[in-house]
Amino acid sequence: MIYLDYQATTPLAPEAREAMLRWLDGPGGTGFGNPHSPHRYGRQAEAAVELARERVTALFPAGGRVIFTGTATEALNMALLGNAQARAGKAAAVSAIEHSAVYETAERLAGGRHVLPVGQDGLLTRINALPEGTGVVAVMQVNNEIGTIQPMAEVAELARRANAFLVCDAVQAAGKIPIAMADAIAISAHKLHGPKGIGALWLREGVEIAPLITGGGQEYGLRSGTLSPALIAGFGAAAKLATERMEEDAAHVEALWHRARELFDGWTLNGSADARWRGNLSLRKDGLDVARLMSEARNVAFSAGSACASGSGKPSRVLQAIGLPANLAKNTIRLGFGRYTSGEELEEAAAAINAAAQAQGA
Repeated sequence: MIYLDYQATTPLAPEAREAMLRWLDGPGGTGFGNPHSPHRYGRQAEAAVELARERVTALFPAGGRVIFTGTATEALNMALLGNAQARAGKAAAVSAIEHSAVYETAERLAGGRHVLPVGQDGLLTRINALPEGTGVVAVMQVNNEIGTIQPMAEVAELARRANAFLVCDAVQAAGKIPIAMADAIAISAHKLHGPKGIGALWLREGVEIAPLITGGGQEYGLRSGTLSPALIAGFGAAAKLATERMEEDAAHVEALWHRARELFDGWTLNGSADARWRGNLSLRKDGLDVARLMSEARNVAFSAGSACASGSGKPSRVLQAIGLPANLAKNTIRLGFGRYTSGEELEEAAAAINAAAQAQGA
């Protein structure tokens, strides 16, 4: 199998796996301690958690703190539902192409949800005013389906003028490009070669939110529950590696992108080619039967869109938001590549996908 689904998840970095093993000890080991216990086992585990916290914090802008969560979805729920503006009944303004963790959660706010439109390029079209009554703004830095990068500095200025709380889903940005400033930012370890089941919410200095999960008071009282030193250590190792390799990884992805555009000549790109993370290639062809294509090119792991929405049978909300009718939205595939993708793999995958598409007459 050739893996080209980096937006769904990324391969675990060997360095992250190695960092986790120490904290998965069984009988006779010392790495199984509860990081909230006062004895030596607990203190050792706590030290590993805090080292990882430093490494994860380094991914973010200066001037904030990291709270570990189970997932980025949980982190986004905390940010959207727990801040003062939401609790005061203010509405949330979210981009039309937000992940469902934001799009659906914002609808639960007492003030409701306003949707900010995007153009055919997948970028926000109006960044000069917010609907009246908006107290929360939520915009993702890099889109998970089409890879477009929003102008977050302009979004931040808009939120500042409206005195609104700015939430950023930086899941697809973290470890790839510098994360933009916001009041609250969510990321996930498994999107940057860390383990699944661990995410983080970053809060700007001075920002206070109410907890959604209460109990033992862990994580500054914002997220109760025993932390997993193994998952967090893996997250920390992956974050450290991503910070060190950011330029190298970006150069590798850029080279793959240019070759992929040559290999998929004749396909139509969804979203901007310029304001985009180049490791995301969202392509369509008229008349393409994507389900059949995936079956016939079974040696390649790729996606028809978001992994979260796959199997729903519904046209992509993101693709419809950029103006594609349902039939064209269903003619789309998403190829994702990154650090561990070789040029040879890309060539072989493109040959298989193009052959399968041509066999359909697409």
